[in-house]
Amino acid sequence: MFVDVDNSMEIARTEIFGPVLSVIPFESEEDAIKIANDTPYGLTNYIQTQDQEKAKRVAKKLRSGMVDVNGAGIAIDTPFGGFKHSGIGREAGEHGLQEFLEVKSVGGWTN
Repeated sequence: MFVDVDNSMEIARTEIFGPVLSVIPFESEEDAIKIANDTPYGLTNYIQTQDQEKAKRVAKKLRSGMVDVNGAGIAIDTPFGGFKHSGIGREAGEHGLQEFLEVKSVGGWTN
């Protein structure tokens, strides 16, 4: 875990595959969305909140191929893939056949 990270740091600007958590402080929901989208990558974003309306609102604004809400995970038959340098196209699910769409999966979305 790395704390007090900001988006000018290499650890925040690199797509790391491994057990790494970078903690970037933010002041508001809009600030958090801006920070999350300020990266050349966009594989997965993670949202932790008990407010389902907030989770839906924020998930819609994140530029990533997948969004995990409260650790719900993404179902095995949903599309897998990212935005930006994390790739275009999807594997798995119906969308795996549609190579160049930018589709978002949101885990934990409830009505």
